[in-house]
Amino acid sequence: MKAMILAAGRGERMRPLTDRHPKPLLKVDGRALIEWHIEALKEAGINEILINTSWLGDQIPEYLGDGGYWGVNLTFSHEPNALETAGGIRKALDFFDDEPFIVVSGDVWSEYNYEQLLSQPTKSAHIVLAPNPEHHPEGDFQLRDDNLVIAEGDDKYTFSGIGVYHPKVFADVPLGEPYPLAPLLRELMVEAEVTGELMEGRWHDVGTPERLKKLNESFQRRIKTIEYDGKL
Repeated sequence: MKAMILAAGRGERMRPLTDRHPKPLLKVDGRALIEWHIEALKEAGINEILINTSWLGDQIPEYLGDGGYWGVNLTFSHEPNALETAGGIRKALDFFDDEPFIVVSGDVWSEYNYEQLLSQPTKSAHIVLAPNPEHHPEGDFQLRDDNLVIAEGDDKYTFSGIGVYHPKVFADVPLGEPYPLAPLLRELMVEAEVTGELMEGRWHDVGTPERLKKLNESFQRRIKTIEYDGKL
């Protein structure tokens, strides 16, 4: 299975940090955010990864190269004007050879194990949900007991930005035009074509400088805890 990392966003909420660097190159515990995704995908056996770029997009291939450092093959899809989530996927759709593929939002950090997505979905899409963070307490979608995801209802979870999709989902998206993913998912949910799972482990939406700082501070706290435990 191939994968796509979404890295074309402007990162308005992350300014001024994104005035000089694209958000996927901001550092989490000393590594660029996008490196964490590449390494996690590689660990799951995913070697073919496409990355879309736009804002300051030349910096990303300059930083990552061809992926040889991680033992993967990186391909880049540049968008002169950002095409949003579904629009960016539609532009790169031929890369996936009409086979289901993984999509990862470049502005999240998680401990998710991508091996769980390697089985092709029986539905059109399979998305990963996360417990609601403080800044998004209302959530996005409800996960039913039969693993179907629906847009309405109580006890919603937050969409993590991680999912696996069949190319047919994007076949009717206008080529070269900005188009968001959420409306497509909601249409598929009405048709009972989206399954889901609840993530285990840490997940962070790294959307603002404050959240990035908080995430980096969490690594420092864990290091201190490990050092303290080692002395017991």
